[in-house]
Amino acid sequence: MSNKREREKRRDERVQAESKVDSSDRRTRILQLGAGAVFIAIVAVVAVIVITSSGGSDSGGNAEELEKVSEVNNSLQGVPQEGMVLGDPNAPVEVVEFADLQCPFCRAASEEVLPPVIEGQVEQGQAKLVFRNFPIISEESVPAGAGALAAGMQGKGWNYLEIFYRNQGKEKSGYVTDEFITAVAEAAGVPDIEKWNKDRKSAKVEKEIEKTQAEAIELGFSGTPSYALKGPGTNGLEAAGNIASTAELESAIDAAS
Repeated sequence: MSNKREREKRRDERVQAESKVDSSDRRTRILQLGAGAVFIAIVAVVAVIVITSSGGSDSGGNAEELEKVSEVNNSLQGVPQEGMVLGDPNAPVEVVEFADLQCPFCRAASEEVLPPVIEGQVEQGQAKLVFRNFPIISEESVPAGAGALAAGMQGKGWNYLEIFYRNQGKEKSGYVTDEFITAVAEAAGVPDIEKWNKDRKSAKVEKEIEKTQAEAIELGFSGTPSYALKGPGTNGLEAAGNIASTAELESAIDAAS
């Protein structure tokens, strides 16, 4: 069976399973766009990705007991990374994810939606994933995402993202401390922590966050995670909105190819 037919079979199976999910699992978020701030605080957002829990884990955010570090690092071994791009930089389709590291829906996407895409279309060179730091929940989201961007400067951005998500605490609970994000960076294998510390607080990273906010607004995004795709089948970077399943994302990639 060809890779394409295998993907189609998996997609059909996921669609059937996902159709049974109760719509009550969808949650409404509130978000406010802060004028001129480095982050966007909460006003009115509908995040429609399905998740089995209603918030971050109460047991997360522990700098001394990070979980699933080896699992994450092993899963990303051999997959090219450049900045916040995961996959072949010459892949024909670019999938841009706008996410907030405190967002439990983003964690769900990281654990449930993206892995089959990474193992399939990304590793096969059809698509590449790009992370955009879109902090909308609280001030804590800013240093969390800045740490990812700084890790990306040393080729470990996606390791940082995935380890952070696996150890995510309850949003706005104060768990995003220097100690916690430094532990995440170290676990991700960032080679130069001193440089990472400087980079995450740099004007370059701050400008990147501001640029992402402007891009998200232009695309009409107000919730996380939100997706945009660019490829031979699109007219530049096009908003795909709130993709709630692997099947939907795989279909969007195929359409953009």
